Amino acid sequence: FASSPDPDLLALYFHYGRYLLISSSRPGSQAANLQGIWNYEVQPPWSSNYTTNINVQMNYWAAESCNLSECTEPLLRLVEELSQTGVGAARETYGLPGWVAHHNVDIWRHAAPVGGGHGDPTWANWNMSAAWLCAHLWDHYLFTRNQEFLRSRAWPVMRGAAEFLLAWLIEDGKGRLTTCPSWSTENDFQAPNGKPAFTSAGCTMDIALVRELFSNCISAVDDLRLSAPREAVFRKRLASALERLLDYKIGRWGQLQEWSVDFKESTPGQRHMSHLYPLYPGSEITPMRTPELARACRASLERRLSHGGAYTGWSRAWAIGLWARLGDGDQAWESLKKLMEHSTNLNLFDTHPAGKSSIFQIDGNFGATASIAEMLLQSHAGVIDLVPALPKDWPEGEVCGLVARGGVEVDLSWKNGRADGVALRPHFTGEIRLRVPLEQHIVAVGALPLRVQADGSVLFHAEAGHSYSVSLS
Repeated sequence: FASSPDPDLLALYFHYGRYLLISSSRPGSQAANLQGIWNYEVQPPWSSNYTTNINVQMNYWAAESCNLSECTEPLLRLVEELSQTGVGAARETYGLPGWVAHHNVDIWRHAAPVGGGHGDPTWANWNMSAAWLCAHLWDHYLFTRNQEFLRSRAWPVMRGAAEFLLAWLIEDGKGRLTTCPSWSTENDFQAPNGKPAFTSAGCTMDIALVRELFSNCISAVDDLRLSAPREAVFRKRLASALERLLDYKIGRWGQLQEWSVDFKESTPGQRHMSHLYPLYPGSEITPMRTPELARACRASLERRLSHGGAYTGWSRAWAIGLWARLGDGDQAWESLKKLMEHSTNLNLFDTHPAGKSSIFQIDGNFGATASIAEMLLQSHAGVIDLVPALPKDWPEGEVCGLVARGGVEVDLSWKNGRADGVALRPHFTGEIRLRVPLEQHIVAVGALPLRVQADGSVLFHAEAGHSYSVSLS
């Protein structure tokens, strides 16, 4: 693959990722874990559990966008059940309301800290997985617009996670709210005495997850029109906390800081890239809406990779998604090539290095499938972006049946590096906002009247059950 890259192999790999999720995550089954249903060992790596500081989440990045929404049901049920055991973990570990979960979850929905009192706190004590898992509940709602799901299943779980975080936040002495203690997933920094340290306050990922969950909870209250005094007071508390959260900072290398203090990294090539969460899989940072922070994310990603980061399959898959969100298709393609060359077995299973050998770990398969979709279609910023990160080495192609938030199925083709044919099939009646790369223009969407926006996107009203052909110039 290194000497003769074949984009057709990536098409097969994309379909393979969808097949793996269909096979290992169906309604009534357990959620896909580190090896899916293909584990063959009595004592598998990491017990074949659910590692909730990236891995199980990555397993489901492709589910909604790649038209496998029904395959998310086992994950949704896992989160609901975890929220029940998590109430005890919040009360017994912290004396706080709501629910909490940590770095590792098993089939019995273990929610307490792990490591038996001997693990490094950066993974053993990391307590932000509830917020991250709640992002999947909210995303399922955004893709399906199922208000009954939001009301009866997602909202109680999201509310409980937010209750814990409201109680967990503390003031930083300057009137701002932060988390303390705080750990950036599985990474450390150099303390003033030169020794590695893990624990600080207000790690970037903490702040990103809190801001995302609180914002989603506010949107849920509004969408569900929850007018009870209890919910109105809760919404006001969330909004007040959002205004006081720490801001992101840009460090000495022009990078998005991983910690609230610009510590020197002990491992600049760390495989985890948690501080880039608000770029991907989050949606807070975008090149168009927050260009300065997007440039800082790019600097962070370049620094990670230049120091040997993304050396596991799942980490490389994350890098592909980050490049896609930055709109850099060529760099995303470079990372895809590295994934195939260094982190993929002959049977296309993703690999994780283990000493002189490697082990199978399925998250890289799912993460790469999701990232390929992100190169071709994005919908996280309130607009459907067509071919936002198309590599020069993919001059022509087509994809059918991708899904955008709002429940819009999209077929698209491209020629000479430009979007060519596009069809939209909305599942719901309402407004759709559509955008193409700057060098192109949307001429027509069926016979619908278009309202051109300042960023070049077009806004139009579409009816559920109809198919609309998009004309481009």
